[in-house]
Amino acid sequence: PTYGSTFSISAKATVPYSLFNNTDYQSLDPAERFKWLEYYKLLFKGKWYNGFTDKLVLMANAEMGYLGFYNDELGSTPFERFFVGGDGIAQFQLDGRESVGLRGYENNRLSSIEGGTIYNKFQLELRYSITDKPSASIYTIGFLEAGNSYDNFTTFNPFNLKRSAGLGIRIFMPAFGLLGIDFAHGFDPLPGSNIKSGWQTHFIIGQQF
Repeated sequence: PTYGSTFSISAKATVPYSLFNNTDYQSLDPAERFKWLEYYKLLFKGKWYNGFTDKLVLMANAEMGYLGFYNDELGSTPFERFFVGGDGIAQFQLDGRESVGLRGYENNRLSSIEGGTIYNKFQLELRYSITDKPSASIYTIGFLEAGNSYDNFTTFNPFNLKRSAGLGIRIFMPAFGLLGIDFAHGFDPLPGSNIKSGWQTHFIIGQQF
């Protein structure tokens, strides 16, 4: 896209089984406690496009997700959690995790090993078209990103963000789809470390502007 905006709000929920069976969940081991999945999940995503010229387009993106629960004794499900960091390419996982890209950091490393129940992300990306032929489209990008994941509302801080910036190139060919490579610098350390993330290389497959 070269102009306009897109917004999406989605919700996913299970039946609150634990509210009807009078079970003491605190006395159960995790395998029994989470035998039946129980949660609700809310997602918001918004993108704005502004074309300065036919070849130069700015995209602004804001998104947020929340994974909630019905029963305080049961708590948050270990499934469907958010994992922030890296290229954001989802890989097959048995826990139904949602991968959130944040270039300049290793995949999933901005979240705890269990994943987060809240995340937010902000992004500015400038695209310049080199060629736009039917056989192949090539464009370069420059981007700024910031985001993080949080275990719960107690630790949630919308201003505690991990920041990055970088450059990349994209090639779209009808026979192969979208391919690209990004070089991004993470300005902040990973959780549990005092060393800044530094430069990371990300290979992009199938993601759109």
